[in-house]
Amino acid sequence: MSSPKTLFAMALATAFTITASTAVFAKTRPHAATDAKVTMKAARATALARVPGGKVQAAELEREHGKLVYSFDIRVPGKSGVEEVQVDAMKGDIVSQVHETAKAERKEARAEKTEAKGRR
Repeated sequence: MSSPKTLFAMALATAFTITASTAVFAKTRPHAATDAKVTMKAARATALARVPGGKVQAAELEREHGKLVYSFDIRVPGKSGVEEVQVDAMKGDIVSQVHETAKAERKEARAEKTEAKGRR
């Protein structure tokens, strides 16, 4: 029988392998992932259809304003900033689309970093 440390190491290695094989970094809160009825893949296709020629830079499953949404930062070649497209994780509909300037992106990243420190 394997020790708890060995099992943890194996689980961690498996999780790392799965994460490393993903082309896009996706942050998912464990409690929210089990609630989603729409897959990340389907939501991503919906978001990309809204931003022709774009490439997903970041993806996240989160609760925003009480609603479970996938949030995608999509960069379009030749344009500054990103298009943030949110897709309802229960229905698959577009919730919002907002252009974020590079300055707004930095501000959001700082806010998320501060929020993450507060959860520790």
